[in-house]
Amino acid sequence: MSIIEPIPLETLNQKNLEYRLNLARDLLVPDELFFQITAHAPGYAEALFDAMYQSHALGEVDHTLKEIIRIRLTQFSKDTYFSNLRSKKAQDLGLTEERIVAGCGNYSDDNQFTSAEKWALDYASLMYSNPKMVNANFYNEGKKLYSEANIMELGAFIAFHYGMQMFMRTLKLLPLNSSNQ
Repeated sequence: MSIIEPIPLETLNQKNLEYRLNLARDLLVPDELFFQITAHAPGYAEALFDAMYQSHALGEVDHTLKEIIRIRLTQFSKDTYFSNLRSKKAQDLGLTEERIVAGCGNYSDDNQFTSAEKWALDYASLMYSNPKMVNANFYNEGKKLYSEANIMELGAFIAFHYGMQMFMRTLKLLPLNSSNQ
């Protein structure tokens, strides 16, 4: 059971959340429980979802790569809520559980990942395991593989999603339907 009691979905202000709930249902990250918890502060629920959706589902960096990174970050945050969710959009784009597992494992020696993908996975890992390594040399390597806009997109995505995972972990949440793996 969550530390913060979920608000029943039918009592939420559907007018303000309907569009966002439909986006969440289409993406499956987050699920409706995210709204039921964050709706205790309605404006924040909307803003947090909008930022989450923007960073995860939109942008120029490949969504399947961001999905692997998002799940990889759950290893650092130890968040059971986000670790059990899978993006329907990423699955529709062909992302498999096997590729997710590979991206969460020893990807550096795995030929299925490009140099750019490996750099992005390193970026996600180093931000939390060894932030001193995310320095000018590291970014210069990234600039050979990504535009500066893409690097900013990845950095903001990593920071935001890891932060949300840490927050949700403290609430002891489990997804409503973890069978979408």
